[in-house]
Amino acid sequence: MTKKIIFTEKAPKAIGPYSQAVTAGGLTFLSGQVAINPETGDLMNTSIKEQAEQVIKNLTAICEEAGGSLADIVKLTIYITNMDDFAVVNESMKKHFIEPYPARATVEVSALPLGVNVEMDAIVLTND
Repeated sequence: MTKKIIFTEKAPKAIGPYSQAVTAGGLTFLSGQVAINPETGDLMNTSIKEQAEQVIKNLTAICEEAGGSLADIVKLTIYITNMDDFAVVNESMKKHFIEPYPARATVEVSALPLGVNVEMDAIVLTND
């Protein structure tokens, strides 16, 4: 099985030794995305709502580069630093995702990279 590395300037560059996404076997695995604006490189460390919106924009850009869309996500994992933000993140998800929704897990963690409050990664059904 071969793998294809996915990269787009429309999403933040990796902040460590990893790829934005990797496609293999008809699936694309998106690395965790945080609230970095790819146009400016600035961390959008504002409200949880604004962070979630930027994260979803970043996921969208990578999905599109891989030949898919948010509708093609089959598994989404959300990491948040405060479970009290669960409802706010759900509202952003409802705004950008359509039914049938992907399988999903939401996990409260003690900290995330760059001090953000939300990170998401995904598995996308694509053709390689």
